[in-house]
Formats: sequence, C-alpha cells, structure tokens
Amino acid sequence: MTRTSEEIARLPYRKNVGVMLVNSDDRVFVGRRIDMKGPHWQMPQGGIDPGESPKEAALRELEEETGVSRDLVRIEAENEDWLAYDLPLELLDKLWGGKYRGQEQKWFRMRFLGSDAQVNIETDHPEFS
Repeated sequence: MTRTSEEIARLPYRKNVGVMLVNSDDRVFVGRRIDMKGPHWQMPQGGIDPGESPKEAALRELEEETGVSRDLVRIEAENEDWLAYDLPLELLDKLWGGKYRGQEQKWFRMRFLGSDAQVNIETDHPEFS
C-alpha cells in the first residue's frame, strides 16, 4: 500500500522504551537479533503496555528479553525527553500492522549488579542469540 506524506504525518508514534544495560566493567549488553538475516544488533527495548509507566516497561522488557530481574539492576539515568524516529517507507506497512509512523522512545541506563551467569537470553519468546 502506498501512502501519501500527509497520511503518514497523521499516524501516531508508538511509545517505546530502551535499556542500556552496563556491567561493572562498563561493558554494554547488545544482543544479536534472531529474527533478521545478517548481523543485526540491538539493546533490550519494547513497547509500553496500557497503564504502564516507562520505568515499569523498561524493567519488564529487560527481564523478558534477558532474564535479568529488577533486583539485579539499579537505574542510573533516564533521558528527560522522548526521542522520536520515523520508520523507513519500506517498513511502514510491515511493522505493527501499519498503525504507526515510527517510535517515540525513552531510554534508561541501568547498572547490572549481577554476574554474566544471571543473563538468560533463552526466554519464553527469545529475541537474541
């Protein structure tokens, strides 16, 4: 389906959170996506459920995607503003049923207080390999 620029401009942004998980050596967790061909890497992130705060969504997404529970992290920072981006036109109708023009994200820096053995990417719905 081809959309006009006016139609795209009327679409809302999807609310989303992202997590920069940093260990005691200041190394950042980045996982390799399993649902894409080629080397696509991503930090834990995902949508905000209705009634959920950005902080709660970030903690939930982190646990869903890495197995790291909230008691193993300390939130060190949260960006004040929402960061928005528009999807490339070729992805507009492929993601989220074509309902969104892109995402507005709030990012959190979290200090990982656990050990590597406590990270488990083999979750119920794995996203990383």
